[in-house]
Amino acid sequence: MIVETAPLRVARAMGTESEFGISQPGRPHANPMRDSARVVDAYAAPLGLKSAQAFWDFSGESPLADARGFLMSEAHADLTQLTHLPEAQPDAQYLANVVLPNGARYYVDHAHPEYSSPEVMTPREAVLFDRAGDRIAEASVRALAGTREPVTLYKNNTDSKGSSYGTHENYIVTRETDFEDLVAGLLPFFVTRQVLCGAGRVGLGRNAEEPGFQISSRADFFEEQVGLETTLRRPIVNTRDEPHADAHRWRRLHVIIGDATLAEPAMLVKMGTTSLVLGLIESGRCPQLTLADPVTALQTVSRDLGLGARLPLADGSTLSTLEIQRLYLDAARAAAGEGPDADTAEVLAEWDRFLTGLETDPLSLSADIDWVAKLALLEGYRARGLRWDDPKMQLVDVQYSDVRPEKGLFYRLEAAGRIRRLTTDAEVAAAVARAPESTRAHVRGGAARRFPRQVVAASWESLVLERSDGQMTRISQGGPEESTRAAVGDVVDSAATVDELADALTGARARD
Repeated sequence: MIVETAPLRVARAMGTESEFGISQPGRPHANPMRDSARVVDAYAAPLGLKSAQAFWDFSGESPLADARGFLMSEAHADLTQLTHLPEAQPDAQYLANVVLPNGARYYVDHAHPEYSSPEVMTPREAVLFDRAGDRIAEASVRALAGTREPVTLYKNNTDSKGSSYGTHENYIVTRETDFEDLVAGLLPFFVTRQVLCGAGRVGLGRNAEEPGFQISSRADFFEEQVGLETTLRRPIVNTRDEPHADAHRWRRLHVIIGDATLAEPAMLVKMGTTSLVLGLIESGRCPQLTLADPVTALQTVSRDLGLGARLPLADGSTLSTLEIQRLYLDAARAAAGEGPDADTAEVLAEWDRFLTGLETDPLSLSADIDWVAKLALLEGYRARGLRWDDPKMQLVDVQYSDVRPEKGLFYRLEAAGRIRRLTTDAEVAAAVARAPESTRAHVRGGAARRFPRQVVAASWESLVLERSDGQMTRISQGGPEESTRAAVGDVVDSAATVDELADALTGARARD
């Protein structure tokens, strides 16, 4: 454990991954892999972007490396874990992959189209580029709307028929921090964080076999405290050790416990509070508490709409969800010190506002948190006589997350001023078109924007450019905070040819 007294800051390299639910209207048995590939291609093709399985460079990926110090053998891994071996996946011909002009990766993953945002440095940027992904998904739907096989995409996590798909987060963490310390600090936080950013869900149980409403759409699908898997035996803390950066200095915390977030204030709080808690753990200032049974507690919290349940601790005492969150907030405030920077101050203030609202009147946060907004909407239907087990209630639940603003109930609430926005349409449009300048995504996205047909392969750490004479040049981008606009200057925008860009970028890396 590292003990530091420097003021706590929220800034760190972070990003999101969203798998979208997909369906063909009137064709429930349509192949979702094929349709997901069509979704990616429909967006990529008009931009001149290459979309193919072979495009993504898997050579630097190691999804079977475990942060606890071992490497799972391929023979013991579930097929869904072998993401670095796309040829081994079912329907491998449909594994479309593309890098977008904003630095994101848009591809097919486990029968869903997935948007992996570019790396960003602040929660505000995370909100912006996650929202950009929602607009990219919407554009894909519209591109297929006039075809014989239109599709619908939903930013949710379950079909209420036993299937769940992921919304993940990624945070760069110093390698000097013991992974056991990360687990100890994160388990109580993740179990209770859902009250700040849960999506809400109609039905209890994996198959929604019991009537009711719960805070998290994902809680019923978690079975372990810690583990490597992401699609089975899902753990609260995932141990994948795949840093996409200098492995001697950094690890990438791959968070799979979160719900798909549409409300921007909740997204800000989700990313910001998690970054602050990671800072507390890294600096040895994290609250010390251990839940007796984190998996059971996770599901207890999800069903506790009154937020009063007592969660048993390992020492025999109990704390409520909000009391645990307050412990983390108080520690973060103390560690941030007097006069924190603006981004840190905003997250601390919103964290406090959310907890105060949940303590006094949860419905006062219906403009900020998806589960509260959804509950308020559904209570209106219940007031008209519908029961929780009425099929119409599940339809409303699904329709909340439709990515089309004219169809999605979330967007209709937002347009009516009933959900608060942090971004503007102009800012989101810019984030769709251009990468953030504060990370290496600046180079990756800029190359895809300027010379889409000459970007022949890419990964998070590098890209391969095809020169005018047909020769290939690999550009190493280094860690997330390298290859930024400040580091490479205006070469991405000023290069007249791909050769000029390649020469400038290789020269910049050599100087670094």
